[in-house]
Amino acid sequence: MLTCFAPDLTPAAATYQLSEEESKHAVRVLRLGAGDAVALLDGRGGCYRAEVAEANLKRCQLRITGHEAAPPRAHFTHVAVAPTKNLDRMEWFVEKAVEVGVERISFLRCARSERRELKLERLEKIAISALKQSGQAWLPQLAELQDFGAFVASVAPETTFIAHLEEGERTALAQVAGTGPGCCVLIGPEGDFTPGEIALALGRGIRPVTLGASRLRTETAALAAVFTVHFAQPSQL
Repeated sequence: MLTCFAPDLTPAAATYQLSEEESKHAVRVLRLGAGDAVALLDGRGGCYRAEVAEANLKRCQLRITGHEAAPPRAHFTHVAVAPTKNLDRMEWFVEKAVEVGVERISFLRCARSERRELKLERLEKIAISALKQSGQAWLPQLAELQDFGAFVASVAPETTFIAHLEEGERTALAQVAGTGPGCCVLIGPEGDFTPGEIALALGRGIRPVTLGASRLRTETAALAAVFTVHFAQPSQL
């Protein structure tokens, strides 16, 4: 069944028109005709059932036949990561994180960051594609690139954790990730956070955590954090 992203759809709507790109895919590629089923996701928890009313290549018209609201997630998962120089690796992370389930992804500009600027348009498209492919009901928020210091000052320290590789006592993320209604995990660049950045975070009350014994690439560490938080929740056991 074709699944489409419909961010402007509301429960009161009786019909919906696909974009020209989606219309071409539905009619020309999938050869959908009148009466064929289509699924619509609004990214805000709304899941709609629809059927093709008019199979037009440019303006495929749908008739809404049902609506369900997905229950809110019990845990708010937020990952803040320093984007890699190779954007393909960030695209991979965003795709997989959306498939698993994440509520917010923020991007950090750190002292050792190789990428100092970031445009979200491509990553937002990747997120929407992953939403449709996986059938997730909630599209995560993607936040603009922000300096590490400013970001650390904006988050609640009691629910924020920093994953770093420096010596010192660190708790396994799996042991603390499921202890509250939400958490934020900070993941540094390939060269890790600097000692000054770590000290700044710890001084704010942010707790240090480890993702395991292996030294992970940035995008792998970020995805490991999503998995760890996801499976630490009681509902996932």
